[in-house]
Amino acid sequence: MPTMRAVLIKDGKGPIDNLYIGNAEKPVPKEGEVLVKIFAFGLNRMDLSQREGRYPPPPGASDILGVEFSGTVHELGLGVTRWALGDKVFGLAGGGAYAEYIACDQGLLIKKPVHLSWEEAASIPEIYITAYQALVKYGEVKEGDNVLVHAGASGVGIAAIQIARVFGASSVTATASTKDKLDWLLSIPNGATHAVNYKTEDFAAEVKKTTNGKGVDVVIDFVGRTHWEKNIDSLAIDGRMTVLSLLSGNEVPSVNLSPILYKRLKIQGSTLRSRSLKYQTELIGSFQAIVDQITGATGRGPIRTYIHAIYPWTQIRQAHHEMAENMNSGKIIVTVSRLLGGEN
Repeated sequence: MPTMRAVLIKDGKGPIDNLYIGNAEKPVPKEGEVLVKIFAFGLNRMDLSQREGRYPPPPGASDILGVEFSGTVHELGLGVTRWALGDKVFGLAGGGAYAEYIACDQGLLIKKPVHLSWEEAASIPEIYITAYQALVKYGEVKEGDNVLVHAGASGVGIAAIQIARVFGASSVTATASTKDKLDWLLSIPNGATHAVNYKTEDFAAEVKKTTNGKGVDVVIDFVGRTHWEKNIDSLAIDGRMTVLSLLSGNEVPSVNLSPILYKRLKIQGSTLRSRSLKYQTELIGSFQAIVDQITGATGRGPIRTYIHAIYPWTQIRQAHHEMAENMNSGKIIVTVSRLLGGEN
């Protein structure tokens, strides 16, 4: 049985110290699948939850952590028509990206633009496709809208802010917990137009000031319970809110449903990892319309991907500590090979 190296978890789940690099079965591509040799992968908060045993992978997905990666096409399964050996790609998976190789459906891959490094490409799939889904598919963002993005300095938050600006939003208000993060979000190209420290300010009152009392048309929320009431207050007539996570809890006591009725609000829960293959491939097909607009942090594109730190996978524990401490502004990327150099 062919094997590969991968990041594994001692006892199947546990604390960060349970992570180690060991041998795992090398995947074999099924019909319609591509085997990719991975050069870099991105960290996401779901990885921490899965490591702790609180977020199992979807049925049929690998138990190995990781849902986004970049690399080259190494082997083709039967019936693959979109890709050739050696193609440079990045993509999504239900799991398995913390490894030397991953097998995934051909429809979950995107051609890597020459202007993106392997690390930059690996930083895109999960956060930018999630942000695109939340804003464009569910939030129906359009020119002239006012948008509120919580967790603005998170990977998805940074992506959502920029996508909203590119789609013509009149204002984009970001929330975060520190002045440094808020100042940075205001400073980046196509960044937030307004910023609110949710710990010391009332973001509902602030967006009312920004919009002359109207409220925002779109809210992107990761927080849940503690932000619910103010989110509803922040929304304008016919406003849309996409809920991506419930970091503060999933129960809101004494909910007043009246504003939802009288404001004609649309509230949409959103997940990506658990969606069907058909849904994901269609979403990725739609998302590819903006891929060429995404550049690295020093590029000239209207949308930029920001990397907080890059670790070799021998330092996977340090990478998980960095995310667990919630100190990053931008993505944490891990490289599988040390020979990434300037190759594009």
